[in-house]
Amino acid sequence: MISYEKLLEKFKKILKQNTLKFTKQRELILKFLYENDDHFTPEDIYMLLKKEYPDTNMGIATVYRTLTLLEDEGMASSISFGTQGKKYELGLKKHHDHLICTSCGDITEFLDEIIEEQQEKIAKKFSFQMTDHTMKIVGLCKNCQE
Repeated sequence: MISYEKLLEKFKKILKQNTLKFTKQRELILKFLYENDDHFTPEDIYMLLKKEYPDTNMGIATVYRTLTLLEDEGMASSISFGTQGKKYELGLKKHHDHLICTSCGDITEFLDEIIEEQQEKIAKKFSFQMTDHTMKIVGLCKNCQE
């Protein structure tokens, strides 16, 4: 995976291209995603950063705007939960798909080569040039079935 220093350098360039200032708050959001291998709502990120950095003046709007920018630039990705919003993760991981529990909200990442090959076959069959895909399987995890 890319080093944090290179990621931060890329982020600074993106901010400059969008005529936005580089701030400690924005850096903390990026660093949080880089260091945490899970999926988080903007509210989760806001609360965890406020707890870890109580002296940092950060608003929830900064978290939302920064996540939107990171996602637009391919540095973060999200999974939509409809009316419940989105959960974000660093977007620079190797491709993977998701199993999402509708009861507890647990998200399990997986990669299946057969599924990947089948998607390519389907795209080819319909003369469709696939550039990306997202798969989420929704249901109940093992714990919630019991």
